Amino acid sequence: MSKEFIRKSKEDKPVVAICYDFDKTLSPDDMQAQGYIQSVGYEVESFWKESNGLAEDNDMDQNLAYMFTMIQKAHGRFVFNRKKLMDYGAQVQLFPGVETWFKRIREYGKDKGVIVEHYIISSGLKEMIEGTKVANEFEKIYASSFYYDNDGVAQWPAQVINYTSKTQFLFRIEKGTLDVNDSGVNDYFAPEKIRIPFRNIIYIGDSDTDIPCMKLVNSYSGHSIGVYNPETKDKRKVYKMIEDKRIKYYAPANYTEGSELDILVKNIIDTTASNEKLMSIHYRNKQEQVKHNGNLANQEHKEKEKLILDLENSNSFKQTHSIISKLKKIKNWSSEEKNQLKMIAEKNKQISYIMKDSDVAEFFASIS
Repeated sequence: MSKEFIRKSKEDKPVVAICYDFDKTLSPDDMQAQGYIQSVGYEVESFWKESNGLAEDNDMDQNLAYMFTMIQKAHGRFVFNRKKLMDYGAQVQLFPGVETWFKRIREYGKDKGVIVEHYIISSGLKEMIEGTKVANEFEKIYASSFYYDNDGVAQWPAQVINYTSKTQFLFRIEKGTLDVNDSGVNDYFAPEKIRIPFRNIIYIGDSDTDIPCMKLVNSYSGHSIGVYNPETKDKRKVYKMIEDKRIKYYAPANYTEGSELDILVKNIIDTTASNEKLMSIHYRNKQEQVKHNGNLANQEHKEKEKLILDLENSNSFKQTHSIISKLKKIKNWSSEEKNQLKMIAEKNKQISYIMKDSDVAEFFASIS
């Protein structure tokens, strides 16, 4: 029996989706390096060296390699289950202001007539993010995760997200088809029916792994923001990303009220509120125009049908000339309609007798 997917429908207010990477975007370090790696007796650098070496030696995805390594290193030390990963997630540190950021930005959007939604798109672990203090702030957490057996022990990757596969989730957010198995993400949506147009998506990230998402958001007039650690103030990555046109803006990863990032995101929300009023007028005008053209086409079709019947039933030269004058005003004839008119000219003597009259000859020459 197929699953019935729950989808988000278009709102009566504009929606802004803020999409975040996690490690080094909301948190100062990789989540695995804030308790887990130390608990399995490794230095952080040596753990990643071994994990990345496994990937290189086996033509393996780096994210699959670190997930395999995590399970392997936990063996004999503790039960590697969802609860344990969430416990490690609870130890993850967050950048200044993150804990209050999501609610504040939602409330700011509400005051401006804009719905703000927060999403995670991360190569980190979903279970660890779900253990953080801010897990409930997100509409959806897209991150790598494990499959668990009947005893709740992690056995295999259920979802693996790398830098290129991240982009699919932007399309899910755009259309409201959030379930990872919902093929409705491939359906066509008219522009005015899109729930969150890319122009209303903000992507916040810190590194090369975010570049495909940043590039995609930029290309569709959205907003990409590079963040850097406010303590080290190392801007080399954001300088490179802005040089390569991957991001439009950068700011310290300081989420406190009144910070550069806070002001920047609020300015984007302000712009969205104004722009969506204009887009609403545009779509309304467009719908009216399409409806108008549809009506015109329908009216013209009816008019042509009537004139063809009138010509077929014409019983005087005067009437035929009158109908021909009306037929000449119509420029678009289908092949079927042209054939009908020619057959009528052959069968109706009122027409065939005056075929050499200039107006009649000119009309039938125009449709031949």
